Amino acid sequence: MKVNKSRIALILTFCSILLFVSACSGSGTNKAKDSEGTKDATKEVTISFRSTGSDDALNTYFKSGLVEKFESENPGIKIKLAPILASEGDYFSKVVLQMKSEDTAPDIVAEDTSIIKSDAQAGYLEPLDSKVTAWSDWNNITESLKEGVKGEDGSFYGIPATTDTRGLWYNKDLFKKAGLPVPWEPKNWEDVLNAARTIKSKLPDVTPMHMTVGKASGEGVTMQTLEMLLYGTQDQLYDFDTKKWIVNSPGLLDSFKFINQVFNVDKTGPSLQIALSGQAGSMAFEQLLPKDKMAIGLDGSWAGSAWFPTGPSPIDNVTDKMGFVAMPTQNGQDPGATTMSGGWAWSIPAKAKDKDEAWKFLQFIMNKENATKRVIAEGALSPRTDSVDVSGYLDRPFVKEAQSFVQYAHFRPTNDKYASVSTQLQGIVESIASGKLTPEDAVKQFKDSVSRVVGADQVEEK
Repeated sequence: MKVNKSRIALILTFCSILLFVSACSGSGTNKAKDSEGTKDATKEVTISFRSTGSDDALNTYFKSGLVEKFESENPGIKIKLAPILASEGDYFSKVVLQMKSEDTAPDIVAEDTSIIKSDAQAGYLEPLDSKVTAWSDWNNITESLKEGVKGEDGSFYGIPATTDTRGLWYNKDLFKKAGLPVPWEPKNWEDVLNAARTIKSKLPDVTPMHMTVGKASGEGVTMQTLEMLLYGTQDQLYDFDTKKWIVNSPGLLDSFKFINQVFNVDKTGPSLQIALSGQAGSMAFEQLLPKDKMAIGLDGSWAGSAWFPTGPSPIDNVTDKMGFVAMPTQNGQDPGATTMSGGWAWSIPAKAKDKDEAWKFLQFIMNKENATKRVIAEGALSPRTDSVDVSGYLDRPFVKEAQSFVQYAHFRPTNDKYASVSTQLQGIVESIASGKLTPEDAVKQFKDSVSRVVGADQVEEK
């Protein structure tokens, strides 16, 4: 029989093509399985947080070998840092935009405890009840702080990462030059105002007092200023018995009057160019206070970390130059002082892609060693009760003072409308400081604005 060589060659070529296609097809299937998530597939966990620059404390904390250590212990997980460079107010808006879509939602997000309830109510956050109840370290988180990460439904939507208190920072050198007592122990609001007036009179080139009043600073206006005043009166922002917002009270009016007194009557506050800037706090604590250009700053316990050796404006023997004292109540009434406590939490967005891997990283950064390392770096207070056992925690300047203020602590209303009410306050406080609203008109505007935002049936007057 004759053999057609051309025909045989054609058949062999055809078979080779079939084998090649089959092999490629098999390889493609394995790739698909890998992309769907086999045990060997690498998952990327993205973590979003507010940043003030590449060298800020939180960025530095993550880049100190922490991420590398986690990745070496968990070879199937990669951590992607996604800091958001923004003012506090802008940060909240940008994070919400990210969390609305599966394409942009990070796997972990830093949430200010003031917005957790509203973000949870909006469906942006994943409930963590099943995870925290199985996490042994949950028992080491301060109980009162757990309330701050609850939603209206009673579920937990975050892990407290930092906490804080607030008080009055003061430059001891300037106080001595002005003939004011050191240590300074103001007993009421008038003592605070008088100290600022004395500085203005005796040291005309010095800005007497910093308060956060520009709405560009977001929640800082409400918590560092308005609530620090209001909760030192007999009144509050929210009535937990009636579950209504208090839109008119003697304490609210007096708080507005204090702000007006500083900026428009005594003129002891900074220029509006500084005061209304989103960087007002940074300018006060990194430039003016340490360089003897400002005498008093009403702000958080973390602010003094700017003067630590690792801070942007280090001061040698810082406790000799600077002091931190409790904010007194309005008339010195019991308990004599007041403070607000808050802080940041870590949450997992509802539309995160790799929630289990995100939770694994959260447990890692919130263990005793790593959680304490972060608050030491930031000058914050730890939400963990066992951080006091970690070397260096209580040795930091001003931490003992900050811890002592906790006994006077008030917390923001646990209501999902708080963020909206706070936004109204921020604009009103700025308008008072800039002279656009009188304290009396500010109360009227607050009543109208909050009634519109939460409903007229959800407000009351005292």
